[in-house]
Amino acid sequence: MRTRRWLILALVLALVGFLGWRFVRPLNIFTVSPAFERPIDTSAVPASVGSLRAEDCGRCHGAMYAEWQTSMHGRAWTDAYFQTDWRFDGSQQICKNCHIPLDRQQESRVLGFRDRDKWDPVLAPNPDFDPALQHEGVTCAACHLHEGKILGPYGDARAEHPVAKLTDPNEICLRCHVVQGERWDTFYQIPPCGTAAEIAAGAGSEPGRSGEYLVKNVAALGCVECHMPAVERPLVPDGTPRLARRHLWRGGNDPETVTRALDVRVAEQAAGSAHARAFALTLTNIGARHFLPTGTPDRHLTVEWRLLDAQGRLLDSRDETLERKVMWRPFIVDLWDTRLRFGEPRTLRFEFRTDREPRPAALAVAVRYHLLHESRRKRIGYANATPIAYPVFEETIALDATAQTGSR
Repeated sequence: MRTRRWLILALVLALVGFLGWRFVRPLNIFTVSPAFERPIDTSAVPASVGSLRAEDCGRCHGAMYAEWQTSMHGRAWTDAYFQTDWRFDGSQQICKNCHIPLDRQQESRVLGFRDRDKWDPVLAPNPDFDPALQHEGVTCAACHLHEGKILGPYGDARAEHPVAKLTDPNEICLRCHVVQGERWDTFYQIPPCGTAAEIAAGAGSEPGRSGEYLVKNVAALGCVECHMPAVERPLVPDGTPRLARRHLWRGGNDPETVTRALDVRVAEQAAGSAHARAFALTLTNIGARHFLPTGTPDRHLTVEWRLLDAQGRLLDSRDETLERKVMWRPFIVDLWDTRLRFGEPRTLRFEFRTDREPRPAALAVAVRYHLLHESRRKRIGYANATPIAYPVFEETIALDATAQTGSR
């Protein structure tokens, strides 16, 4: 009996110790794959390419360069939110492999790793470090340079720098935007900063729950087709116009892009009593094959209902949130996900009494896109110079009329 008690006590202590370690250990939220563990090798570069700086590429590819300058890719390293968040999480080396992915952009060379999971690299000073190139973030060569070859949509061996044809442009997106791998203690139903599993779920198949999602059909992703709109133009000065793509990559940081992706309709419905009115707001993700919002779980939508009197004073209100909620410790588990799947309408309802004093005179409805939660902003100390949320739909309905409808 005593031996059994000691055995139970030892097991309980071991479990408590294990869970305690899970609460304080470094939070490695994805598997470091072989394709991602080191920056992109630039040791073999065609001589005609030059320094790999974007402005050098822009001398011939001016339209693409101008678009890239306006993109979040171009600000991947200098963006104030990223820098704040990165420092808060310990300035991990692995983050550089997406935000400044070329080896020449990083102050240090990766010689090897102290751990099997490759989160603790052995570093040495990088003699080829280019500070100006670092500030370019995801620059041209990050996507178009591979094993000493320049990649493009059209292969051209006669170009000033020979160009190898891309098999599928979406393959380039996978390195940073889809975390792939299988490991029980970094469990993700859907990758943290990727959308491939959400696209699969939107098409009717559920992401696997036994591990992280693995892309099986790259061509079906459609990343490039959506985020790099097609355009017909010359690729170089005096060149022949042909089908190309704009280098914009607009997403959640662009209100116009989100507004186009979201269909919002407001309509009055039958109320539950004679002295009440009810309105329904229907949201449909019509523009993003992945969930809306996507990316980091901090991004979410809110729906705000505000009932006002004739003087504009607030009588009643309700806020609803559409988000992905994740438990991070002791294990990473998706708790719930109320974001919008592609093509799937979501209807929210607000009902109120009309025989109250003062009388309701207007109902204001707003849908807002949030880049992060206010609590997270305060926690990491992000002093934002631009808003972290913006409206994608706003409407005020006068209640002195009969049935009211609206849409956008």
